Amino acid sequence: MSLPAAHLVGLQLSLSCCWALSCHSTETSADFSLPGDYLLAGLFPLHSDCPGVRHRPTVTLCDRPDSFNGHGYHLFQAMRFGIEEINNSTALLPNVTLGYQLYDVCSESANVYATLNVLSLLGTHHIEIRADPSHYSPAALAVIGPDTTNHAATTAALLSPFLVPLLLEQIRKVNFLLHKDTVRFNDNGDALSGYDIIAWDWSGPKWNFRVIGSSMWPPVQLDINKTKIRWHGKDNQVPKSVCSSDCLEGHQRVISGFYHCCFECVPCEAGSFLNKSDLHSCQPCGKEEWAPAGSETCFPRTVVFLTWHETISWVLLAANTLLLLLVTGTAGLFAWHLDTPVVKSAGGRLCFFMLGSLAGGSCGLYGFFGEPTLPTCLLRQSLLALGFAIFLSCLTIRSFQLVFIFKFSAKVPTFYRAWVQNHGPGLFVVISSMAQLLICLTWLAVWTPLPTRDYQRFPQLVVLDCTEANSPGFMLAFAYNGLLSVSAFACSYLGKDLPENYNEAKCVTFSLLLNFVSWIAFFTTASVYQGKYLPAVNVLAALSSLSGGFGGYFLPKCYVILCRPDLNSTEHFQASIQEYTRRCGST
Repeated sequence: MSLPAAHLVGLQLSLSCCWALSCHSTETSADFSLPGDYLLAGLFPLHSDCPGVRHRPTVTLCDRPDSFNGHGYHLFQAMRFGIEEINNSTALLPNVTLGYQLYDVCSESANVYATLNVLSLLGTHHIEIRADPSHYSPAALAVIGPDTTNHAATTAALLSPFLVPLLLEQIRKVNFLLHKDTVRFNDNGDALSGYDIIAWDWSGPKWNFRVIGSSMWPPVQLDINKTKIRWHGKDNQVPKSVCSSDCLEGHQRVISGFYHCCFECVPCEAGSFLNKSDLHSCQPCGKEEWAPAGSETCFPRTVVFLTWHETISWVLLAANTLLLLLVTGTAGLFAWHLDTPVVKSAGGRLCFFMLGSLAGGSCGLYGFFGEPTLPTCLLRQSLLALGFAIFLSCLTIRSFQLVFIFKFSAKVPTFYRAWVQNHGPGLFVVISSMAQLLICLTWLAVWTPLPTRDYQRFPQLVVLDCTEANSPGFMLAFAYNGLLSVSAFACSYLGKDLPENYNEAKCVTFSLLLNFVSWIAFFTTASVYQGKYLPAVNVLAALSSLSGGFGGYFLPKCYVILCRPDLNSTEHFQASIQEYTRRCGST
């Protein structure tokens, strides 16, 4: 069904329903109608509305006591008088008699009924459906009124498909004299002659009007004398012809109701702005821009990352460089005293592997500073995870080997000989380190850490970072290091009663406890803070873990070598072992 046909069906159903529900019970006086060649309909509120609850869609009874509307009555009589004057004139519309059908539109229901009745065929109460509305002939040729905006909007919506083409067709044929001036209309229905612009004056007991301007054609010329206009406001102040006041800056106009001048002011949301060329919709800012709520423009986002020249960066870089220097110095010290009992009890040449792993993890921390790039994103976390895993593997096997030698070698000599002959400690370190290496390679291949520009953390910032933090590979590598930390702690705890020179339980426990606390603090901070200093928190946690491992295991041995050379002797170590043997024998 076409749109005009659907419109007609709706009108016919409306009229049929209205008629079936006793709308026709509304009676009209003989003064409300006049027969003629052409009928004009007038919709005027002769009575005021009576609001109330209705249980069925009936038309309001307009003729009620104490509801007379003087303004509507004047309009009613003005139309009657105007049509009678035209009919009585020999110069205006000769040989044509105008008629009228007037309706009391005291309410919306009465207005709808009157409009539908105007559209019905003369003498009937239905509307014919035709493909072309311009060939439809309703009872009335034109409609004057209603005088209120709400009623006029309803009437215009119902009449527009029918009366506009009919009216234009008739207007084109009109040609008459009015006060010695010829009145003609063009094909668009526009008057080809001039006219005066008048303003009604209702201030006195009698109504009158004054000429305040004129319009001439051709050429088009409009003259208005503003000094002759009398406004009803205080001091003749011009009223604002708007339903709503102008909105504040950054507030869009959301139309409420039928009219564009009636709107609500709604502030633009953050990330959008109001372009002055379109006051009814907020426009989103670009990806690299931001705007606060209620803004008329967008601003460039600030790109942030942990730069090299910030104070916190200098502090962390200095601490990390100092750790590297201490690791390097310890490696040189151990190489110089490689054959001493302290270095041998610490693991001998295995110590260099442990120091190298700590140095590798420490070098990875430099990748957290400056603008993230692909190489730094690939290496910074993976170097740290792999280096610390190697250190923990060495620490675990070293503690296990001391416990096994002092407590279980005599009980299971066969297993001990096989362990030594097959290089058990070195094999464990290689296998454990290769496992972490495999995890890191899988992490880099499957969940490749890449430089990213994060737009979600802060509306006004673009945070440059790497994508490794939430990847399964990162969590798996971290969990593996956690497992090695627990293993190292368990083996160290089992050796808490070993000879004093071999008892590392306290120092190892301290370093592992610092490791746990550091990473718990980091993940807690990362859950509530996602700013540009989060990499600094990551560096601080990693630096604490590396420094704790180095300090807990190597610094006591460096102290003995440098400050207590009397304890770094074979005699002292043998005495310590004999004391342990006597203590075990007595128990």
